[in-house]
Amino acid sequence: MLDAPVQIELPVVDFERSACIEIRTRRGRGLVTVIELLRPSNKSSGEGRDQYLANRAELLAGPVNFIEIDLSRGFPRMPLCEQIEGDYYVLVRSDEAGRRVGVWPMRLREPLSAIRVPLRWPHSPARLDLQELLHRVYDRTYYQDYIYEEEPRLPPDDAAWTRQFVPPRGP
Repeated sequence: MLDAPVQIELPVVDFERSACIEIRTRRGRGLVTVIELLRPSNKSSGEGRDQYLANRAELLAGPVNFIEIDLSRGFPRMPLCEQIEGDYYVLVRSDEAGRRVGVWPMRLREPLSAIRVPLRWPHSPARLDLQELLHRVYDRTYYQDYIYEEEPRLPPDDAAWTRQFVPPRGP
């Protein structure tokens, strides 16, 4: 191999993988259900939001069950035909429901809901306890180290209420 006359370093590319949960059939690996947990890059204006909305539209138009979990108070919400009250929401669309979706609005001070994850016949929907899942993920992934960086400030009464759960940050 010949040595190049000039050696340079390439810039570091900030790459964010789009992670979702896919439930597939055992035979044929057909896509049954997609579960998306929204991140700031999905919600903030720009390429990340545009890509997410295009992917979302494709999933909602197809024969796939779709769940969208928005636990981020920052940035504009994803487009919905009606305004949903609450700090967070979960949207569940069964492929049999067409354009109709179930929405679980949630408040900061309330435990997250358990939802039904639609599957394909002859299987009944699976139960997903979002509060239990959040506790597990939070504890195992050290979310407390970075999750609150991009969230908007809470109203004073909610901020006081959260201090019992979130330790104060160091200097």
